Amino acid sequence: MSQTSPHLSRQLGLLGLTATGICSMIGASIYVVPFMIQRNIPGIGPYVLPAFLFAAIPALFAAFAYIVLASAMPRAGGSYLYASRAIQPYWGFIASFSQWFGLSIVIGVIAYVVVPFFRDVFLALGWEEVAKVLEIGGIRVSISLLILWFFTWINIRGITSYEKTLIPLMTLMFLLGGVVIVAGLMLDQQDFIMALTQKENRTVDLIPATWNWSTFFSAAALLFSSFIGFDAIAQAGGEAKNPQRNLPKAIGLAILGVGLFYFSFTYAVYHTVPWQFVAEESQTKDVSAAGLLSYVLPSWVGIIILLGAAIALLNDLPAMILSVSRLVYSWSADGLFPRSLARIHPKFHSPYPAILLSSGVSTLGILGSHFAGDFFLGIDIMVTSMMVNFLLMCLALVLFPRINPKLHQKIKVFPSQKLQQTIGWLGIVFLSFFLIMHTRKDLVSELSAWYFHSTWIWMIVMSLASLYFLFRWKKIKTDQPELIQKFTELPKD
Repeated sequence: MSQTSPHLSRQLGLLGLTATGICSMIGASIYVVPFMIQRNIPGIGPYVLPAFLFAAIPALFAAFAYIVLASAMPRAGGSYLYASRAIQPYWGFIASFSQWFGLSIVIGVIAYVVVPFFRDVFLALGWEEVAKVLEIGGIRVSISLLILWFFTWINIRGITSYEKTLIPLMTLMFLLGGVVIVAGLMLDQQDFIMALTQKENRTVDLIPATWNWSTFFSAAALLFSSFIGFDAIAQAGGEAKNPQRNLPKAIGLAILGVGLFYFSFTYAVYHTVPWQFVAEESQTKDVSAAGLLSYVLPSWVGIIILLGAAIALLNDLPAMILSVSRLVYSWSADGLFPRSLARIHPKFHSPYPAILLSSGVSTLGILGSHFAGDFFLGIDIMVTSMMVNFLLMCLALVLFPRINPKLHQKIKVFPSQKLQQTIGWLGIVFLSFFLIMHTRKDLVSELSAWYFHSTWIWMIVMSLASLYFLFRWKKIKTDQPELIQKFTELPKD
């Protein structure tokens, strides 16, 4: 592109970058997953919070790897750029395509899951007929598509529109999430049991829990998904102000703030709601923190929290759309995808073809969730994808000084090679373990068809991606051999 061509504009400050990571992490991961896990991992019972804490360990090592790599390569495309320059272009493409596919699918899952939250709001308001309409399959899918493409439009309108949407959503989400934490800590399980008896003439059978290491590790592997999202900050490297300072700082702030919020939130809900009740309810319907606490709160507070849960899910979408679209933009800028997908909007400075392509894949996530009848398929695909991605980021940190010593010298955070190697190897060990546990859990699950196993879907998609890369790479080396040198350098800012 010539210097007069439209280009990405560095308008995203520290607050916007941090909000990008936070809003990519908090949403379904906190309002739904810690409670629906009782159905997906039967027997986890009261051990959700310990599994949450264990899941944070590999996420922290992956975050440190991202922080170090981001300080040396502050450009759009994050994980693709890091692995392609620190390992080899193929692994950069595989790492980022795995991420792009998994997150694009889960964007659709989130858009699909948010509709029942609004349904519950209408039920709490007494608008039962409206709630019934939202349970109609075609209506739910149509609303999900409208939500997805509304936030696609917000992203196309550029960083200014993006920040004006994202930061207020994040602020409101924390305020309403704080209400859940305070309410959960003020009440206890006896309050919940009394309220359940009064409202539905039901009781809770407080059966004792049974510890099982395999169940615990499987749950931790799934809860690992709750810490996915800080990587979105790295994808915005081409639009960040003062990126060498702000990218690492935003990643650190996001994972620290979200981690504290997760643990407080999950503890507060289970402090009030017996895990036995959560496990029983999750077998027959989708449950959420807001719906569970509505039993013990005044109806108007319950409605506000239900609405807050819907908002928390909504704020995932703009940040995640930004993240996945910048990967497509980076592939195209390097010649791995058609260069037309790297076009920038002349007014809004957004990579609009890349945004449109990513949202098109997210549409498949909506349709897949609907026809599979279980949104955890999409989440399982994302978990597999991101574990592979994070594993390759840790490997990139280990190999970086040998593969690309020139770029390695640009690292500004944790400059000690010994510390970098320690972070990388510990991340590889923990992430490999989690990936094995997650894959095992998926493959031994009894499902009605092979294509409901996330592992097989992921392997098919990545096999096709590998074939595509080999075809494209051969063409690049034949038609434009000078491009090979680009994969050892940073893209022009």
